[in-house]
Amino acid sequence: MKIFFLILLILVVAVTVALWFWRQSDHTADRAVITGLATLQPAAPERFDLALLEGLPEPAQRYFRYTIQPGTPLYTVARISMNGKFGMGNRESPDYVHMQATQVLAMPEGFIWKMSAHRGLLGISGSDTDQWTRFWLMGLFPVARAGGDADHARSAFGRYVAEAVFWTPAALLPGPGVSWKLVDINTARVVVRHEGMEQAVDVVVAGDGRPLQVSFDRWTNANAEKVHRLQPFGGYLSEFRELEGFVLPTQVEAGNFFATEDYFPFFIARVTGIEFPKHDATGHPE
Repeated sequence: MKIFFLILLILVVAVTVALWFWRQSDHTADRAVITGLATLQPAAPERFDLALLEGLPEPAQRYFRYTIQPGTPLYTVARISMNGKFGMGNRESPDYVHMQATQVLAMPEGFIWKMSAHRGLLGISGSDTDQWTRFWLMGLFPVARAGGDADHARSAFGRYVAEAVFWTPAALLPGPGVSWKLVDINTARVVVRHEGMEQAVDVVVAGDGRPLQVSFDRWTNANAEKVHRLQPFGGYLSEFRELEGFVLPTQVEAGNFFATEDYFPFFIARVTGIEFPKHDATGHPE
């Protein structure tokens, strides 16, 4: 009997150690993505000039005039810190947990969102990127691992193109792969094309150009059938602050089935900080 318990103990320790190393390998991969995205920041960015808006639909011009002040360096990579609520359930039973997260956004190349959430003694943590979704329970037990396929890449692309409207407007100035269309007097549609993917996002702006809501058709399997298809997604932006020449929302609510009776805002975040990673004298991210 003693030998049995000894073998069982050895197995438990071995599995625990293996899971710990697996978790550390995820952290290592996260750090590599964060560093790689930060290197995409322009080392000597152009400064914003209203001439860059020539030919854009009027609501799009309003959006850029509000979100980017003249003379602002056009940084396209942002590091965002946030806290808030994340819904683990559905509209009828949201099952919100309190979360903290850090995101690096580098549209159109990619993003990473590192989140930790707790309910009582239980904690969940992990990361969501354009390449994978990986979350762990109590830092030891993998509970969600997905990605590495075209469906994931397409779904993630929709997410971070929309989030560029929130936090990196400079990345959406017209240029290769980025165009704007008029929808109505207060709505413009940005279309981003990158590596064979295309995403259109509608931006509703106020009279002063403040972006009020963002909506788009997202490729997702967040439905009862768990089948990937296009579904309405979107949210609301509020509580704007000036940060290094950009005027950006610090309150964001977003979710599936936007503008329908089934809308479920599973993501409710308050931004606590936005930074634009810079390069040091050697050209490496600071």
